[in-house]
Amino acid sequence: MKRQLILLASLLLICPLAMAYQVTGPVTEMTDSKVVVMKGKEKFEMARDADTKMTGDVKVGDKVTVEYKMTATSIESKGGGKAKAKAKAKK
Repeated sequence: MKRQLILLASLLLICPLAMAYQVTGPVTEMTDSKVVVMKGKEKFEMARDADTKMTGDVKVGDKVTVEYKMTATSIESKGGGKAKAKAKAKK
């Protein structure tokens, strides 16, 4: 029982972290609605709003670490997923 409680507590602590991501690099563009961070040759563009927590005065060229989450806003079924899989299995 004690072992199960410890496992449950550790899972509850880890789960929110599993859906969070971060990127570190110099800021290439900053507006009221977005921040663009360069990581290697790839640009990461993330939306931001008044609720975005910021520490310090961030300017273009500053090295920053941005924590972000990816959340689906809509999902549209294109159909045929299971039907096609069953048809291939029968052949």
